[in-house]
Amino acid sequence: MKKFVVVLAAGKGTRMKSKLYKVLHQVCGKPMVEHVVEAAEAINPDKIVTVVGNGADEVEKVLAGKSEFVLQEKQLGTGDAVLTAQTELADQVGATLVITGDTPLFTSQTFQNLFDYHQKKGNAATVLTAQAPNPYGYGRIIRDEQGNVLRIVEQKDGNTEELQVNEINTGVFCFDNQKLFAALKHVTNNNAQGEYYLTDVLEILRNHGEHVGAYKMPDFSESLGVNDRIALAQATKIMQKRINEEHMRNGVSFVDPATAYIDADVEIGCDTVIEANVVIKGKTVIGNDCLITTGSRIVDTKIGNHVTVTSSTLENATMADHTDIGPNSHLRPNAVICSGAHVGNFVEIKNATIGENSKVGHLTYVGDATLGKDVNVGCGTIFANYDGVQKDHTTVGDKSFIGSGATLVAPVNVADHAFVAADSTITKDVARYDMAIARGRQVNKPDYWHKLALSKSEDWQ
Repeated sequence: MKKFVVVLAAGKGTRMKSKLYKVLHQVCGKPMVEHVVEAAEAINPDKIVTVVGNGADEVEKVLAGKSEFVLQEKQLGTGDAVLTAQTELADQVGATLVITGDTPLFTSQTFQNLFDYHQKKGNAATVLTAQAPNPYGYGRIIRDEQGNVLRIVEQKDGNTEELQVNEINTGVFCFDNQKLFAALKHVTNNNAQGEYYLTDVLEILRNHGEHVGAYKMPDFSESLGVNDRIALAQATKIMQKRINEEHMRNGVSFVDPATAYIDADVEIGCDTVIEANVVIKGKTVIGNDCLITTGSRIVDTKIGNHVTVTSSTLENATMADHTDIGPNSHLRPNAVICSGAHVGNFVEIKNATIGENSKVGHLTYVGDATLGKDVNVGCGTIFANYDGVQKDHTTVGDKSFIGSGATLVAPVNVADHAFVAADSTITKDVARYDMAIARGRQVNKPDYWHKLALSKSEDWQ
């Protein structure tokens, strides 16, 4: 049987109180609607169609290559939204999954289970349900004495008895595709909201003698729909727990999983330890046997094996095997730390490569530079890369020594096996084996203390 998916993503989400359209708000590093579509992709459907409306261009940009799109020009309800997809799907034979773009916690396994149940029972429609501890705000599943689904009653339309029901509509349905679009043409907006409800299709199908079923999933938390910032935080917390538990099952240790914030696409190798209050975002990849300590923030960075990151910030950077950094250092975009290199505390590196086994110990800025192997950079060194108009490059050769407090003014080259004396300002190239000294000559003023004391109080004597 062919499988199709319709994703409803046309609403603005006024309760979010945001300039950003609701389905584009992020949960653990990616927009909610992207979570939904990726879960749907995992069950290998023949076609995914996303219904867009508010923020259509932005939604299409996020889902480019993952979905086809139809436009709901006016938001007249979920039934009207699905009907806009008829140009893509109405003539297709198969089963169609309808999901909303603001439910980021559904798993592909749940979608597959719903499809399988729907096909096994031969239903015209199957609604995904769950038992809710507090069903307020959800549509209620109304069954007959045999357990068959009669209809779904929305919160504002339910009577007292109906609103006592705890089995709720999760907003996910599986339909016989052609029967779905035939029934949608009979949906009216005669309800408290004046909208065309997709849920009315169930009663229409039943009245035409079709069988309507329900598949109750075991985990209610998957059904959380995000309509405001409170629900967004709840969804993020649930997703965060799910992500961290998956890493732990794969051999990663968390000192305090509740305070480690890992985005959905992050990869972490086994026997790596993540301490408390760590944030790892984007497409970061971390190897095996690493230690990421408290207070570190890592974004879109590649980290090799046996690496220690101590309370530091890394963004769009690379750390090779057997390297370390921190505490309180910052790798900015295009910083590359080669195998065996050491970056100490209060160091900032940007668009620069630190060669194998080189050391940049502390209180140093390295920008737009290439350092070779076995280089030692002393405390307080500055690679002055910007003249106010453009940025220039500095190159330091293998086994060179840069003394403390030096300033290397780009563009400049220090050859391998060269020395730069402490407190020097280097503006000219330094040749192999040479030592560059560029500072004022020291002058000592004899007996200066007593000369100064004559002009001060006797306390100086």
